[in-house]
Amino acid sequence: MDSIVARPFIKWVGGKTQLLPELTKVIESMYDFAPIDKYVEPFIGGGALFFWLCSHKQIKSAVISDINEDLILAYKTVQHHHHELIKSLQVLETQYFASESEALREVMFYEIRKLYNQEKIEFNYGHVDTELAVSRVAKFIFLNKTCFNGLYRQNSKGQFNVPFGRYKTPKICDSANLVACSKVLSGVEILCGDFELSEAFINKHCLIYLDPPYKPITKTASFTKYHRGDFNDCDQVRLANYYKRIDQLGARIMLSNSDPSSEDSGNKFFDDLYSAFDILRVNVTRTVSAAAASRKSVKELIIKNAGFAT
Repeated sequence: MDSIVARPFIKWVGGKTQLLPELTKVIESMYDFAPIDKYVEPFIGGGALFFWLCSHKQIKSAVISDINEDLILAYKTVQHHHHELIKSLQVLETQYFASESEALREVMFYEIRKLYNQEKIEFNYGHVDTELAVSRVAKFIFLNKTCFNGLYRQNSKGQFNVPFGRYKTPKICDSANLVACSKVLSGVEILCGDFELSEAFINKHCLIYLDPPYKPITKTASFTKYHRGDFNDCDQVRLANYYKRIDQLGARIMLSNSDPSSEDSGNKFFDDLYSAFDILRVNVTRTVSAAAASRKSVKELIIKNAGFAT
């Protein structure tokens, strides 16, 4: 029987499944059948490109990171304790589907959300007991699979505040994929912190993918709170400076972001920040409103450095 190909075990705002064909085209043009010595992704999110690469390319080593403590706790738990996590998720899934009415499922959702937020107050991410970590990550994945539109959003206190999603048959426990993800994550360096933390791991042999929270291009598309701190224009400038520094190391770098000029032709924010690099504009289908069915083709940017031309 063929092995399961690992794919993201959670949904994440700005997930790259739609952009994968364009991103992989850039990578294939350079690496073809050659192995990737080291892969670095400082905004791992759902990890769509990471899991694709691990399934289709030979990666000798990898470093992934994110500033969201619960997301990184989830990656580390899948990496080291997937068997225990699967058991916990199976319990939640059984309990959820045992409630035949949507009203009872909604009650369960908000009870778990309340517990999840209460736990965060005293949760020690630096010294995590395995049982506590598994329990918290099970709640994290449960909420992700049953909340509205698979969002992960925090208020200013760091509390998860996405409402109930009303899905009929959410896949709460995908055992086969969690096993596959754990296998892929074996030996991967997983860090929690700001993107600049990854700079210490970068050299000329690296492939780096940067997928920051996108710059909002309309007043109604302003979601950047996947963590309690916003990722604002100052952070975008700081990221551009980081990009330029690691470019000097000889690494190959790709960055994706929104295209402000698609809404305002005079807005050259990223064209100016990355004027020394190759800026590709690609069409991607995205959800553009609170209604998940409301989708349209939008332009996004892939910014790559000269490492892809050598």
